[in-house]
Amino acid sequence: MASFSLPLFPLQSVLFPGGSLNLKVFEARYLDMASACLRERRPFGVCLIKSGDEVGTAAEPETVGTLAHIVAADMDTPGILMLKLTGGDRFVVERWQAGPDQLITATVRAKGEEPVIPVPPGSRPTLEVLEAIARGAPDALREAIRDDATWVGFRLAELLPLRMAARQAMLEMNDPGVRLEILMAFLRRNRLIG
Repeated sequence: MASFSLPLFPLQSVLFPGGSLNLKVFEARYLDMASACLRERRPFGVCLIKSGDEVGTAAEPETVGTLAHIVAADMDTPGILMLKLTGGDRFVVERWQAGPDQLITATVRAKGEEPVIPVPPGSRPTLEVLEAIARGAPDALREAIRDDATWVGFRLAELLPLRMAARQAMLEMNDPGVRLEILMAFLRRNRLIG
């Protein structure tokens, strides 16, 4: 797979493919980056922070992230840009560097798609959990629940109260069946399913 250059926005959260994220942008480096991405209609990368902080000196990003597509932008308060993002494909960071303004530019490659498979019979309760979430919080799921193991795994990983390291592990793995097995174990341990 060919590598390409991508500006990164390291955060204390994980964006999943097909997921959504609201982002408040106020640092000059990210205002400039977001403006360029809006103007050129291109995504930027979101990665969980491995070490460092969201503000100030460039934080070290995890090596797997997600393309962030801007679907809405608003600036009600001067100097503060509110972005609504949707997650695209996953990518792997090959190398990165921080510029003089501390904006990270990375060379990345696509992580590749997972096989599209239905939710395995032993993991069917995950669909029931998503249906219960949709009934209790209709805005939590923006689209109809589908029988796709990758989609179900990513939705549960973003909606369940998982630690960020666990969310990152869910993003990095390439086996939708294993992802669902791990999430099933979490649901059982927390008595969310029988």
